[in-house]
Amino acid sequence: MFALADHLLHPEGDALPRDVDAPAAAALLARGVACRAPIAGAVYGTLLNDRAALAALGDAVNAAPYQAPPKAPILYLKPRNALAGHRARVVVPDDALGVEVGASLGIVIGRTATRVSVTRAFDYIAGYTPVADLSVPHASVYRPSVRFRARDGFCVIGPALVAARHVAAPDDLPIRVALAGHEVFNATTASTVRNVAQLIADVTDFMTLSPGDVITLGVPHGSPVAHRGDTATLTIGSMPPLEVSFVGAGEHGGEQP
Repeated sequence: MFALADHLLHPEGDALPRDVDAPAAAALLARGVACRAPIAGAVYGTLLNDRAALAALGDAVNAAPYQAPPKAPILYLKPRNALAGHRARVVVPDDALGVEVGASLGIVIGRTATRVSVTRAFDYIAGYTPVADLSVPHASVYRPSVRFRARDGFCVIGPALVAARHVAAPDDLPIRVALAGHEVFNATTASTVRNVAQLIADVTDFMTLSPGDVITLGVPHGSPVAHRGDTATLTIGSMPPLEVSFVGAGEHGGEQP
C-alpha cells in the first residue's frame, strides 16, 4: 500500500518526505523551499490522450504504419534521471528549440492494480500531483524518443502529492501554465480521450501498476515552450503550484532537487 494522509512533500535537505495538512504545506512552500520529487515509484507518461491533440494530427493518424487512431494508451517511461522537484533548475539543451512545458495531472497509485475495472478504478488511487512533463519539441508521437523526453530533470513532480479525498473531480480540473508570471496556457482535464478511471482500466488490462507509481493523464494540446531564463509555474485545480526554472548548461550548478 501507498497511503497519503494529506499532502506529501519532500523538502530539499530533509531525509524523508513530510505528510502534512494543507495549511502546513502552504506555509512551508510560502517560505520558498525547494523540494525533491515526492515519489519513489515508476512514472509513466501518456500520449495522445487529448482530443485536440488527436484532431491536430488530422489524416496522419490514418497513414502507414498505423493506419488508424490509437486503440490503446500510448505510454512512455520517465526514468529516474528525469525526476526533479519543485523549483528545479532544468537545462535547456538547445535554446533555439526550447523545452515544451507539458502540464499534466499525475495519478498516484495506492495499491497493486491489475485488470482494474472502470467502476473500481478510484479505489486504487492514493492521490494526485501536478507533473511538468518536459520534452524537446519534436514531431514523433507514436514512438516517443528517449533523447527528447528522458533528459535529466525532464519530469518535474510536486511540490505535493495530494490525497485523493481533496480532489473531488479529477476529470474536471483547470490546468494553467505561467511563464515569468504571465499566464500563457490554460486547458482542462475534461478534454481527455480517456478519463482517469478509463485510463487506469485500460493500462492495467495489459500491465500491473504498483503502489507509489505515477501515471500521467496526458499533456493537453498546445503546450507552451520555455527558453533559458524562463520560470514556469504550473497550476492544476487547487493543488499547490509547481515551479521550474530553465537554464543553460553552465548555470546548472549541481544536483537538481
